[in-house]
Amino acid sequence: MIPIDNNITLKTSIDIARIRRSCRIVEKTLRLLKDYIHPGISTLDLNSIAEKYIIDNGAIPALKGFKGFPAAICTSVNNVIAHGKPNNYKLEDGDIITIDTTVSIDGWFGDGAWTYFVGSSNPDKERLLKAAWQANLMGISRAKAGYFTGDIGNIITKTAEMLGCSIAEEYAGHGIGKRIHEDPIIPNIGEKNTGIRIVPGMVFTVEPMLSLGSSNIAKMNDGWTLVTDDGSLSAQFEHTVAVFRDYTEVLTFSSGKITDYIDFPPFF
Repeated sequence: MIPIDNNITLKTSIDIARIRRSCRIVEKTLRLLKDYIHPGISTLDLNSIAEKYIIDNGAIPALKGFKGFPAAICTSVNNVIAHGKPNNYKLEDGDIITIDTTVSIDGWFGDGAWTYFVGSSNPDKERLLKAAWQANLMGISRAKAGYFTGDIGNIITKTAEMLGCSIAEEYAGHGIGKRIHEDPIIPNIGEKNTGIRIVPGMVFTVEPMLSLGSSNIAKMNDGWTLVTDDGSLSAQFEHTVAVFRDYTEVLTFSSGKITDYIDFPPFF
């Protein structure tokens, strides 16, 4: 690891290989859960499935115990925009759910999130998931050496607004490596050519949170659950990326080129 600017630590190719291992478990966990997300299953059961899979594959469910969080995954249903705690709620037909998880192997972290339909869908929900997915991919398209962190936020916001959705402005992506949250902060809003210049060796998450209504967020009394203040549906896709000199690798997406799925998220 190579420190720069006192706060940002660039990763070597070996560091990135270690982070990649954790990210592969994140990806496999999110893909596995798709087969279990159906009406009638509780979010607590989904957590048990995810935690067992992570541990059985030699990784640590890093969210569990992080700042007191009680579970291996966040389960954010419908208007819950982030940090939903697994509980006895049983998914219903027509719900949408975002699963967010972080794992570590040998002290190196990977982070990712995916939003899923539960049973049937409708045009508004499809528009929301399409917008969340495309905002993520467009953000990744600016997560390249020579761009600035503000470029990522700028195109994320433009993409979301073009598809009629709002961005949760106060939340952002983050560097990742030996800690879950590192510098730099990766904003979901921003101006071109502002922020921190992106250079090879940076590893960070791109994770815009979108809603069909208000961009304002309220925190529930449990101290964790974040909801849209108008009750509108929300969705999020999160990927961990590694910046190289000539390209950027999406560490949480190993099944072909992520740009092959620009229109809509895969495995639905």
